[in-house]
Amino acid sequence: MRQLLLLRHAKSSWDEAMLSDHARPLNTRGQVAAAVMADQMRELGLVPDVVLVSSSRRTLQTLEALQPIEGPPIVEVMDALYLAPWPRLMEAVRAVPQTARSVLVIGHNPGLHEFGLALMGPAGAAMGGLHARRLAEGYPTGALAEFTVAASWELITEGGGRLVRFLAPRDLPEVAS
Repeated sequence: MRQLLLLRHAKSSWDEAMLSDHARPLNTRGQVAAAVMADQMRELGLVPDVVLVSSSRRTLQTLEALQPIEGPPIVEVMDALYLAPWPRLMEAVRAVPQTARSVLVIGHNPGLHEFGLALMGPAGAAMGGLHARRLAEGYPTGALAEFTVAASWELITEGGGRLVRFLAPRDLPEVAS
């Protein structure tokens, strides 16, 4: 089994109106949430071999908050993942080296949310329980979806993932307050 982790960037700042969307940083709440999510990932033993990350400032800062990542993983910063629709995310995952056991994608909505729904497929959504319902409802900033994938990366398809868990920063006591 392979593991696919989908992490939406943490909460970003809108304070500097002159910045382009691509250049927006994380706000203070986002920095805290990203650090707490990083601790949770370590506690759960979620250690990617490969990280595919959008080139935006907020996704790169989210990745920075995850450091150090055991391994360390191969990190690929990709302009093509900035605001990417879900088929482009699928294409990026299909190009991952077949030797990778676990892949982390750090990206944006709505593409990341739609990618998670596509991986689950209608059957997975119907049988997925609480995590699937929560994923179907939305994909908040800083949220993480963990999937298991039976196929090789190059053969991953819609409905090809089984949702294991869906965590949002608000689920964690350090952020919930």
